[in-house]
Order: sequence, then structure tokens, then C-alpha cells
Amino acid sequence: MNEAKSPLTTRRDFIKTTGKIATVSALAGVAIPHVHAAENNTIQIALIGCGGRGTGAAGNALSTKKGPVTLSTMVDVFEDRMNGSYDTLKKKFGDLVDVPKDKRFIGFDGYKQAMDSMKKGDVAIFTTPLAFRWVHFKYAIEKGLNVFMEKPVTADGPTSRRMLELSEQANAKNLKVGVGLMSRHARHLQELHKRVQDGEIGDVMLMRGYRCHGPVASAFSKRWPGKPTEPSELLWQIKRFHSFLWASGGCYSDFYIHHIDHLCWMKNSWPVKAQGMGGRHFRNSPDGEPWIDQNLDSYTVEYTFEDGAKFYMHGRCNVGAHSMYFSHAHGTKGMAICAKNGDYGGPSSIHKNQQPTRGSMTWQSKDYGAENDPYLNEWNDLMDAIRNDKPYNEVPFGVQASVVTSMGRMAAHTGQEITYDDMLNHTHEYAPGIDKWTMDSPPPVLSDADGKYPVPMPGLKKDREY
Repeated sequence: MNEAKSPLTTRRDFIKTTGKIATVSALAGVAIPHVHAAENNTIQIALIGCGGRGTGAAGNALSTKKGPVTLSTMVDVFEDRMNGSYDTLKKKFGDLVDVPKDKRFIGFDGYKQAMDSMKKGDVAIFTTPLAFRWVHFKYAIEKGLNVFMEKPVTADGPTSRRMLELSEQANAKNLKVGVGLMSRHARHLQELHKRVQDGEIGDVMLMRGYRCHGPVASAFSKRWPGKPTEPSELLWQIKRFHSFLWASGGCYSDFYIHHIDHLCWMKNSWPVKAQGMGGRHFRNSPDGEPWIDQNLDSYTVEYTFEDGAKFYMHGRCNVGAHSMYFSHAHGTKGMAICAKNGDYGGPSSIHKNQQPTRGSMTWQSKDYGAENDPYLNEWNDLMDAIRNDKPYNEVPFGVQASVVTSMGRMAAHTGQEITYDDMLNHTHEYAPGIDKWTMDSPPPVLSDADGKYPVPMPGLKKDREY
């Protein structure tokens, strides 16, 4: 994969090639082969990454109403995690989970064994830390497999460019690819998007996203305990992936990408630059031990669009601070509540002025019944595309959303204004050589004598995040 030869190294080039912010690839009139499932019409699923999100994605796949599906192989680097995932899925889905022990693979090369056991047109689920995304995607394309991958899909420039090239290769093979930005499959947000595009709130000039709550997941970590508790520092970092930029893009990318994605979708554009700030107010855990991760605990990023419109993303992970978790879009004729609560939660609504009150409301989304769950919708949409050979590739906007998120994160971490093209073309790759990793490999970021890892130093480290 030659980074220098990628034709999609500017925002304008990429938009010209992929369309502004489309959900599927426009492949009309292109002669490409139909990649279909096995002869018996059953689509086999490979689960690569058996943590909580992977188990959830496999459950969504097995719940689809778009034809027969079975889970046939599983991969992880932690055997206990795989066993727990298998037991959970087997208990709930019974015979739809058909994964004998010789189809459960442990290790960094397990993805090859799993995908080698499948037929063209089957589906591989990628729910490992994001640094592995391009490695697994590349092999799936070689094997002719459709893909569902979790968000974010990248955290740095080199892998973003690589994923765009791989996306073109997937299109050439007529493979269907879903990305776990489920807001796009929330029916209330789809209805709101249509209304915003039809001008019901006028020209969108301001957007606001808030995810402010206490510490969650693995974003804040104490030092690696070492052997024998955690024999491998690399595996421990994978287990605590929210704490490391190489594995997740940190809490900024992993937590805030949903609001960033669906608000840019409402605007139907991507910002051209970002500037931001943040800080780490609490450097020790409640018991007094130092936190050693790479995250800030508060962020505010200002994104600017080509037309001058602004988008402010606010994130905070502090105990006891005021909680806010919603997104709004403001236009010249009124405003919209996008996610009323959480990453996508409805109902969405439109208001005739800038006050989100019931008295100002002109529209509110309805109950969509069986289609209320966007996690299930995204699987039904993907399976429908596979079985009916519809163009479907969400990687382009998945990469764009990831680049925009990383652009904001890097702006806060460096204290500099960062453009979209700056981020896309940056040379710092956070997990180089990851396709050659083994269980004995060192981690891509090493701790110092105190067990701490390199952290952002805004204004001091200006061209790299660490």
C-alpha cells in the first residue's frame, strides 16, 4: 500500500470521488460481479473481536429478518473473552450459533484462519481495536467477504488513506460493507435529515454536541500491573483500549464520533478545519494511584465548515460535574433536536425558533415500532444489500467521520488549528507493522519508569499528539 500514490489526499478530491456524504456507493452502470452467499442461502458470520461490542454485533446479525444466518467462527486474543461471548450467544440464539472448538481461534493471526474457513459472500465482523481494521479489511477483500466493521475505522492519517484505497478495492469486487455509525440507520434521524435537507430549519449555521458524564469504559487506567497478573503489556493495552490513541483514538474518537458524524450528516458537509482545547483536571484515581492513560478528561472543539458555519463538540469525563448528552442543529429559520439523549436517542424534533420547547415545536418523530433499534436496522440494511445485490459501502463516510473526529482530537492535543487535509495527510502512524504482530510483540507505545505513557502537551508538541 503506497501512501504517496493515494489519489484521495485532499478533502476536495475525496468529495469529488465519493459524493459529499452518501450512505452507499454510487456504482450504477459499473460492470461488477455479484458476490452472493452460500448455495443454501445461509450467510455465515465470522466474529473477529469477541468483546461486548462484538457480541452485540453478532447478536444483531443473528436477529436479522433478511434470510438465514449462522455464526460459524470466532476470533480473539483472549480465550476467556471468546468463551464468554460464545456462551452468551449460544444461550440466546441456540442452533444459529454453530462454532465448534476447531473454529474458535486465539491469536493475532486468527482472522486469517477464520476467513479462510468461509465462502465468498459470507460476512466478517470486525470489532477489535481500530488499529487492526485495515489489516482485517484487506484480507476480507482478498477472500471475497462482505464486512461489518465497528467505528471509528481509523485514528491517524496513514491508515485513513489506506482504508480509502481498500474501499475502492471492495467496490471493484462488489463487496458490501457496513460501518457501525448506527445514527445513520436511526429512522427518526433519517426523517429529520430529510426535513433539514428540505429546508425546514433554513441554512444550518451552528451545531452543538455534548457528551459529558463521569468516567466510563477503559478510558482512564492505572499502570500496567505486570506479570503474572497481566503477563503481556500489549494485551493489557488492548484490554484497556480506550486509554490508548493507537487502539481507539482515545475517548475523544471512540465516544464522540457518533455526534460528530450525525451532525455533519445534518449539515450534509464535513468541516474544513478545527481548533480546540482540553485539560486533565484529575491525574490520580480516587484511591490516589496515578492515571497513566493518554486521554484528557475534558474537551471543547470548534469545527469550521467551508461556508463559515460552526460546530462545537463538548466532551467531559468528570465525576460530579453536570451531565449533558444530546445534540442540536441550528438554522436560519429554527432549530432541531437531533439526539435527544445519548448517541442517537429520540424523539427528534424541529422548532420554529432557537428554543427547544414544546410550544415552539413544529414536528416530532414518531414511534417506528420494529425499526426503533438502529443497531438492528444497520444489519437489516446490510443484509438486504447483500441478498439483493444493492450497492452498499459505508467505508467512505466512515473514514471521513473518523478523520474529522481525529482532526478535532489532534487540534485539542496540540493546541494548533488542524485542517482536514492536515489530518488526512499526516505521516504519524500510531501502530506501524501491526499486520506482523504476534502474542509476544511489544506494544506500540511504551511506558516510562513510573508506568506512565506519553501524553499530549498542547503548545509544546505541535506536530504530533505524543
